[in-house]
Amino acid sequence: MGLGVVALLIVGLIWWLGARRWQSTDDAYVDGHIVHLAPQVSGVVTRLYVTDNAAVRAGQVLLDIDSSDAQAKYQQAAAQIAQAEAQIGQQSAVIAADQASDAQAKADAAGVAAQAQEAADDLARYRKLQAIAPRAVSAQQMDQALETARNTAAQRDSALKKAQNAADQVRAAQAQEAGLRAQVAAYQAQARQSRITLSETQLYAPIDGHIAKFNVALGNYVQPGQELMAIVPTRLWVTANFKETQLALMRVGQRADVHVDACGGKPLRGKVDSIQRGAGQAFALLPPENATGNFVKVVQRVPVKIVFDAVPADCPLGPGISVEPKVLVRP
Repeated sequence: MGLGVVALLIVGLIWWLGARRWQSTDDAYVDGHIVHLAPQVSGVVTRLYVTDNAAVRAGQVLLDIDSSDAQAKYQQAAAQIAQAEAQIGQQSAVIAADQASDAQAKADAAGVAAQAQEAADDLARYRKLQAIAPRAVSAQQMDQALETARNTAAQRDSALKKAQNAADQVRAAQAQEAGLRAQVAAYQAQARQSRITLSETQLYAPIDGHIAKFNVALGNYVQPGQELMAIVPTRLWVTANFKETQLALMRVGQRADVHVDACGGKPLRGKVDSIQRGAGQAFALLPPENATGNFVKVVQRVPVKIVFDAVPADCPLGPGISVEPKVLVRP
């Protein structure tokens, strides 16, 4: 009898010495950032490349949406760009011709202005001479000088107006070219938008993972924001809710063994990645207000993130699966 009690005490002591090295909980589950996929354009699904639970890689095409409308809009914008650029080329030729005409008109105006100035100077000399010596200048000479000055002044004014009109024509042609360039920029923006819309007729996988909640079929009409499927990432972890009394010796980097019923066999090895700063109740929709009414201390639970070292390929691990982790807090 005494030997049995001693044996029991020894076994109990050995068990206690081993158990005190670990902290465990059954309030734990597999977690991960699930990606929910929805189209950005509306249309009919014309092709599916995946199905339920399929493994996908980041960048892989998942489905096609009818792109005929987006393709037509892109082609229309491209044609409008080509047409407007051709008009710009024609307008550039018009501007060059107008600039040549403007230069010629300015040269002509300068020549006529010089002639008008010369005739005005001649008239001034004749008048001055006539005032000094009236008989030195005949009436016919005076009339001829006056007529020449008037004619050249009129020609000068006409040439200046032509030069002004030529300059205005150049500015108008340049303004028209600027308008065409602005039109090209608008068409290019439409083409870029059409190209973006065209690219959005294909749905891509943003991450590596497995398809879940597959909710689309060939021929379905889909709309922007409509959830079609989700991707469960390959990078998963455990969210273990330990009691606050279990955290005294728990530190980041400590070894963790995670028992997963779905995987069977030996536990999966991992380590403590981080400990949340705050108990779960602090983030509830309606957090408790301990400053009112009677207070009874309740041991709270704190989420601890445990990451896996490796996961067997045949283990169907996924978010929401219950697990039982234990953390080695005493080596």
